[in-house]
Amino acid sequence: MARVALVTGGTRGIGAAISTALKEAGYDVAATYGGNDEAAKKFKEATGIPVYRFDVGDGEAVNAGVAQIVGEVGPIDVLVNNAGITRDGTLHRMSADKWHDVIRTNLDSVFHLTRAVIEGMRERGWGRIVTISSINGQKGQFGQANYSAAKAGVIGFSKAVAQENAAKGITVNVVAPGYIGTEMVRAVPEDVLNAKILPLIPVGRLGEPEEVARCVAFLASDDAGFITGSTISANGGQYMA
Repeated sequence: MARVALVTGGTRGIGAAISTALKEAGYDVAATYGGNDEAAKKFKEATGIPVYRFDVGDGEAVNAGVAQIVGEVGPIDVLVNNAGITRDGTLHRMSADKWHDVIRTNLDSVFHLTRAVIEGMRERGWGRIVTISSINGQKGQFGQANYSAAKAGVIGFSKAVAQENAAKGITVNVVAPGYIGTEMVRAVPEDVLNAKILPLIPVGRLGEPEEVARCVAFLASDDAGFITGSTISANGGQYMA
């Protein structure tokens, strides 16, 4: 029987690439999304992957959503915490709402989802948890105190949870992408991209969502059983942690 993988924010961008890669690797995949029904419908039609809409920052919604997925797809063996948002602004102008929105979606969600699946993984003696951080959680970024804090937080969280669950056959790791050629990044004006972004990347190009997805697929596999508490930096050499 195929293992079940849950990917949050799994219908667009990097998340869609991860969901697709895991399906191609033989997993039964479920993807969550936050609000874009049209994109989710197109993704489901194109891939055949079931989609579930709920707020990953709401613990009760997460518990209900995970219970539905377990009932319809099966016990979750692989969790990919990918959902995230940005609400940029320098700290001296940042509202409390912008801070809390990002922490809630990007960090609290990792707690809620991991907490919802960890007991089942421990009982079965096997599990893979992979969380998507960011280069900006490693080095910080102007105008992203909230985002950088959340993305740094998931690295510390993952190291702690990795230690707690290693003896139960569960690995917990992080992938920290740099500039990836998603729809959002490709919307940056070409002159800005060429002058201010690409010169900072030693390999001289944006990453592709599929390159991040391959990192996740490896960490989710049996081959990665001796890797836990680690962070893979997929950033073209822009920041070497």
